[in-house]
Amino acid sequence: MPGELILLVDDEANIIELARLYLERDGFRTTAAGDGQAALEAVERQAPALMVLDLMLPKLDGYEVCRRVRAKSDVPILMLTARDEDMDKIVGLELGADDYLTKPFNPRELVARVKAILRRSERAVKSEGKPVRLGDLLIDPSGRDVTVAGRPVRLRAKEFDLLLTLAENRGIVLSREKLLELVWGYDYPGQTRTVDVHVAHLRKILAGSQASIETVTGVGYKLIVG
Repeated sequence: MPGELILLVDDEANIIELARLYLERDGFRTTAAGDGQAALEAVERQAPALMVLDLMLPKLDGYEVCRRVRAKSDVPILMLTARDEDMDKIVGLELGADDYLTKPFNPRELVARVKAILRRSERAVKSEGKPVRLGDLLIDPSGRDVTVAGRPVRLRAKEFDLLLTLAENRGIVLSREKLLELVWGYDYPGQTRTVDVHVAHLRKILAGSQASIETVTGVGYKLIVG
């Protein structure tokens, strides 16, 4: 993981320098872009291992950058939001961001989030698990393919990881905190809205399927069949 290239996208030079200092201290390489258009060009030209993307950018905002990147690339995206508002985070996650961090942030937490995302991405690439079949739901970890009632469906990286985790623990209630740990690779109190947004997406995908995700009030989620 250390040595991998991290693209930092922000129009505030002090944010870039702070993130660069802590990431490079941990062995990562960094490159930077100060606006949305430059970020898109950097993704194409430099193929970073991960992008730290601010929402409020000149030329193209972070939402649009995320949308365009996701149309052609699975590069992990850690989105920075200037306000602690659920809507900013939800929209970012819906567009395909892997995680979010609210400004002002602790640079050590930034590094921890980057490492967690990269670890999860690395495990996903190396996954060679056997296919999991639950009713008319088929999940193939090796190809990261999902079929619902004979119909192939496309999932974002974290949606796939979450569905596979729930399927491998069929019938077992997993708390939001546990799912954060298993799927996102970290456990930070107060971040469970991330799980809820991804579950909502998966429920739409599974609509009409024999498999469904059940909410256990006050506890968490479990995948059931029938």
